Amino acid sequence: MERLQKVIAHAGIASRRKAEELILQGVVTVNGEVVKTLGVKVTPKDRIEVNGVPIEKEEPVYYVLHKPVGVLSSSGDDRGRTTVVDLIEGEKARLFPVGRLDYDTSGLIILTNDGDFSHILMHPSHEVEKTYVAKVEGIPNRHKIKQLEEGIELEDGVTSKAKAKLRSVDKKNKTAMVELIIHEGRNRQVRRMFEAIGHRVKRLKRVGYSFLILDGLASGEYRRLRPYEVKKLKQLAVTKFS
Repeated sequence: MERLQKVIAHAGIASRRKAEELILQGVVTVNGEVVKTLGVKVTPKDRIEVNGVPIEKEEPVYYVLHKPVGVLSSSGDDRGRTTVVDLIEGEKARLFPVGRLDYDTSGLIILTNDGDFSHILMHPSHEVEKTYVAKVEGIPNRHKIKQLEEGIELEDGVTSKAKAKLRSVDKKNKTAMVELIIHEGRNRQVRRMFEAIGHRVKRLKRVGYSFLILDGLASGEYRRLRPYEVKKLKQLAVTKFS
């Protein structure tokens, strides 16, 4: 027997956290009965429906995508805007992104239908490193780079320690390229960190997620994660949880 939210996540309906929200909203039934309690266990013989639609377990699939600017990091949009899922052509599995990138941020994002996989990567105790390159207004000095590394006071608390380095400077246009590696996932965190030290971000790109890099993928391009990559990501998460 398995927990209901885990079965829903495995079916590719949503991440486990979202599956829990669906249960609490009362849109999940088991054998015709509405279930609104978390932790209920089910068997493969039970008939499970979400919003009246029976679920079927899908084979897990995993993609890495180079998200362009102007694309939403979601599985759908009620305003008809393009999402990261729309860019994966010919895939019948119900995909969703692992985490998110801002609308005006480009770069590496993972998509999957494996709710457990998404859950462990997004769990706060995992602390997966994410590497960003930002083009900022002005040229940060050593003191400001050190501030980024030691933690920045934001309205939702001090950021964790990070890694930062100045990649290049353009003295003529008074801009700089700065690499920042963080393991948190707060809303617009990188942009807010730079704004806090007085350097507004003009362009932002995520170039790495743990050991994954874009590896030649052009904007809008994607590929399936290789089995050893999926295995390594899962092992990293298990190591963090243990």
